[in-house]
Amino acid sequence: MTDYKSNGNGSNRRYYSKPKYCQFCTDKNLVIDYKNTDLLMRFINETGKIRPRRQTGTCAKHQREIAQAIKNARHIALIPFTGDVWSDSNS
Repeated sequence: MTDYKSNGNGSNRRYYSKPKYCQFCTDKNLVIDYKNTDLLMRFINETGKIRPRRQTGTCAKHQREIAQAIKNARHIALIPFTGDVWSDSNS
């Protein structure tokens, strides 16, 4: 996808968006598991919401698996439901 962006002085330059590839499709050794909280935390934003596919670059199949794993991990308290953990209100 190419978009034209103006840089302020009247000339236009092309912007090429970088294609995103699903890291789970490219690396078959990565396994989506609800116990792997380090992996799952990369797919949660600061407020605790699940990041969408357009931000993470995962395919639809693996995005559904990630969402289910995050929900399972939240249910047994491995991952918080909200993003209060990331705030510095405790210190």
